Amino acid sequence: MKNANIEIKDGEKVKVAHREVDSDTWVFVCHGFGGNKERQSEYLELAEKGFNVATLSFRGNGESDGEFIDQDLTSRIADLKTVVEHFEPEKTVLFGTSFGGKVAFHASRELEADAIIGKAPVTYKEIMDKFRKVVENKGRFEYIDGKPIDESFFEDFDSYSFEDIADEIAVPVAIFHGADDTTVHTEFSFKAAEALDTSVMLEKIEGEKHSFSENGKDYMLNEMVSWLKNNGF
Repeated sequence: MKNANIEIKDGEKVKVAHREVDSDTWVFVCHGFGGNKERQSEYLELAEKGFNVATLSFRGNGESDGEFIDQDLTSRIADLKTVVEHFEPEKTVLFGTSFGGKVAFHASRELEADAIIGKAPVTYKEIMDKFRKVVENKGRFEYIDGKPIDESFFEDFDSYSFEDIADEIAVPVAIFHGADDTTVHTEFSFKAAEALDTSVMLEKIEGEKHSFSENGKDYMLNEMVSWLKNNGF
């Protein structure tokens, strides 16, 4: 495994862990709302399955520069875009966990991604309503201690609509969702799969919550690899 500091803008950098193999496919891993690349380290194992892989900490998370309150969906898309362009992949697969799934879907057009994979992805705006209500009442909210959001986060968030991009996504999509997920309910992934006008694999995994068990993670990784290879990667 190698580590890189990649400059985004104004001197701010994001931390990236990556493994390279003899492949023309890169899988870029986007963590969830308040996560970091360390919490996604198991996906580096994709290199053992024949894929180049990179995990990043978005600005304001992990060891990357910036403050969490200054980040939003736009900044995360910009971070991902810069990281992808840094590695100059021939084929690009965007993988996102939870809010990272929102990043992957909305970045896919500009990055001309060749495939998208989501693990319990945030798609529709209603998924964030519980956060929105607290911000509306109190001005800010810390879902995770030390990682607040305020009105500016939702002003940016509301400028992105899954409905607007669903018809434009023309690459294969895979979605994995725990059947017992109470953070991002499975109904949203089923709704998203129906809205997408492309090849979609949706797998509801029994016994798994928003955070997968080790067995759940292993199962999903194996299914991801099979799906990628079946789609020519």
